[in-house]
Amino acid sequence: MSSDIDPYDHLCIFLNPDGTLTRFLELPKKKANPIATNGEPVVSKDHTLNAEKETHVRIYMPTIKLPPNDDTRIPIIIFYPFSNWYFSIWDSETNDRMTSELACQVPAIVVSVDYRLAPEHRLPAQYHDGVDAILWVREQALNPNGEQWIKDYGDISRCYLYGHSGGGNIAFFAALEATRMELEPLKIVGNIINQPLFGGMVRTDSELQSSTDPLLPLCAQDLCWELCLPKGENRDHWYCNPMVEGPHTSAISKLGKCLVIGFCGDVLIDRQQEFITLLIRHEVQIEALFHDFGFHAIDLADPKWANLIVESIKDFIAETENKP
Repeated sequence: MSSDIDPYDHLCIFLNPDGTLTRFLELPKKKANPIATNGEPVVSKDHTLNAEKETHVRIYMPTIKLPPNDDTRIPIIIFYPFSNWYFSIWDSETNDRMTSELACQVPAIVVSVDYRLAPEHRLPAQYHDGVDAILWVREQALNPNGEQWIKDYGDISRCYLYGHSGGGNIAFFAALEATRMELEPLKIVGNIINQPLFGGMVRTDSELQSSTDPLLPLCAQDLCWELCLPKGENRDHWYCNPMVEGPHTSAISKLGKCLVIGFCGDVLIDRQQEFITLLIRHEVQIEALFHDFGFHAIDLADPKWANLIVESIKDFIAETENKP
């Protein structure tokens, strides 16, 4: 049973008396590479998103996207990486490889967001960081002294929000908030939600079957939500369970086209299918891409699946923009 699993040990974390976490797991880091010295297909650089919040973005730019003096612009993808709320991989080798491939293959400028982590910062802090990134991209495009890659090569009328796991949850709520904002000339034309992290108080079949899942057992899922939700709230808060009525509900029908990606072996598959039903009920234009097997975050572990997801995103963007 899941009760035999210590979720703190499973997630490699320790809750300190002051409410902060000690995180024992560290993934290999990758520094930004702003100059293509060896013919790299993608270059990257870091910027401060919000100095007070200590958040950052890393921008990825394909070096082969345009010949010199070509004024063709490419879309901008604002990306919220995997985290499960408590653990960041935004500057890891794994995330760098996936994000570089995305920038190269679409091609697009990818703005990868380093948002704050729970429990030091509980929801909706991460949603605020997600919106900060949208506003930052807009500011760079409009400011004469803004970020050069965005100003010279990016098309802010063709922006996409893309999130993975917990980042998928952030992409959804950031997109909802964006529908209430005046962002012109920036336009969010599509949302890409990859294996989104949702939950609820009533257990689904896939959750019950995952009580001893080796990657994300039920007790670990519950702990992730306990660490990130506002204190005193349970898993039927709309941040966790958007299927319940809440202040977000009225904005769902205003969302642009959505691509939802999932794997039938994911312990969260039932939640993700409920999410698709929610979007359909609100008449959101969606494309659902579910694979018959796999597991949560399989694309972090298997480069083959990571590449297939990049191909799916490339196709989605081409179809959204009516490209051949």
